[in-house]
Amino acid sequence: MLGQMMTAPLLISSLIDHAARYHGDTPIVSVNTTGGVETTSWAEVSANARRLGSALSAMGLAPQARCATIAWNNRRHLEIYFGTSGAGFVCHTINPRLFPEQLVYIINHADDQVLFLDATFLPIAINLADKLPNLKHVVLMGPRDEAAAEKLPGLQFYDELIAGGDPDFEWPVFDENTASSLCYTSGTTGNPKGVLYSHRSTVLHTLVAGLKDTLAISAADVVLPVVPMFHVNAWGVPYCAAMVGASMVMPGPGLDGESLVRLIDTYKVTIALGVPTIWLGLLGHAKSAGSNLESLQRTVVGGSACPPSMITAFRELYGVDTIHAWGMSEMSPLGSVNQLLAKHAALPDAERHALRENQGRPPFGVELKIVGENGETLPSDGQTQGDLHVRGHWVLDSYFRMDDNQVLVDGWFDTGDVATIDADGFMTIKDRSKDIIKSGGEWISSVELENIAIAHPALADAAVVGVKHPKWDERPILVAVPAEGQTPSKEELLAFFDGKIAKWQVPDTVVFAEVLPRNATGKVLKRNLRETYDSVLME
Repeated sequence: MLGQMMTAPLLISSLIDHAARYHGDTPIVSVNTTGGVETTSWAEVSANARRLGSALSAMGLAPQARCATIAWNNRRHLEIYFGTSGAGFVCHTINPRLFPEQLVYIINHADDQVLFLDATFLPIAINLADKLPNLKHVVLMGPRDEAAAEKLPGLQFYDELIAGGDPDFEWPVFDENTASSLCYTSGTTGNPKGVLYSHRSTVLHTLVAGLKDTLAISAADVVLPVVPMFHVNAWGVPYCAAMVGASMVMPGPGLDGESLVRLIDTYKVTIALGVPTIWLGLLGHAKSAGSNLESLQRTVVGGSACPPSMITAFRELYGVDTIHAWGMSEMSPLGSVNQLLAKHAALPDAERHALRENQGRPPFGVELKIVGENGETLPSDGQTQGDLHVRGHWVLDSYFRMDDNQVLVDGWFDTGDVATIDADGFMTIKDRSKDIIKSGGEWISSVELENIAIAHPALADAAVVGVKHPKWDERPILVAVPAEGQTPSKEELLAFFDGKIAKWQVPDTVVFAEVLPRNATGKVLKRNLRETYDSVLME
């Protein structure tokens, strides 16, 4: 016997419909790529998304045709998110920081038919045009620009494109398992891999992401997504904001501390989301400018481990709660979020603060486990560490258009992380499996050492890698980037570890660098560091 309830497919178009219907006048602030700030609304974003869906349909694109974007966080990009997927096409966000060869590979592998570009990235289309044989339409995200049109024959313009579209375009209805959006991994080893999300997985992810025990976004919030819209769909924030009708502040290309502090203070931002390196710049400018970030209530930090010193700075200097989150492109990306349980309210402040430093607990829809070398499930005791595996409603089943697609292990996805999980489900990432350091048969977490080092006031950035050692096979070294005007000594930095970590885990030496090598998503390229410094302890 079946239940006697209404049913409707879970489609992304329903999210923007809800935002327009019940939160139509809620403001969407957008920093334009070419300068200036404009304020629109969910009703206008919805109408333009329908115009775009109408215009793309009139192009004669096949269902699920990939429509790529290389763009900043702005209102046109937001309209593309909903207009492409809502009309039955696939929104393919591309990271502009990838190498040209990777961009060519991704666009051709995805078989993109349309490419939307912000003005910043027009040179990409000009320089790569002859290497993209299947690309049919290139659309500059703005009004007509004659100078740009001369540089790229056939260039179309977003504002003209949607002007010819129908604001009353009817969203098509189709199977909720239909593909909705596509993201590629950063490709640190080999070619980037495509992760193809469905409407169902995206809507389920959205429903859970907004809960109080996850990102806690509501209609009362002003949301600043600093995480780029080309990085795992901005962690799903645009969909979540539409679902609850939150106001959004889209920061455009200016992600420096000064620009972000100005946006937060001007538009009374209540929640901001981004990677740790962004918040280092924001904290630095807020201090020098004398801003107290009065409106800001919470930051969500993900992408890489958040240094405890950053959590402390937000809390003690500005009264801002920092929510540590973890996920992957393969997980849409939400895997865990650090929100405390009721029983933790009675704990002393120091213990509660310490609990906030791990990656948190999985929400409904995600299961986590750790496994040993032989694939056996290890205990969730908060001490035993193993390879982190995951499964759930928005976790990938296989990569897009790959011949060798044996991704899952007994129905679980191997994340490539090494972690511990305690009895309440709180998970702590110890390291990437390829980055954890094995010294004399004992494991050392590079993440733990980095969190200690970055708290030193004379450092702007730090990384720890394992390098060859004549006795212990491998030992950690600290690669340190001094803060501006600072000249810390090796001895000073190594002494900073005293009492914070077991003595045998302290790095053997310090090497100084002007900057750390990072990939297109901002993660430190530890492989490069290992290659550079692999023999430093053998000399």
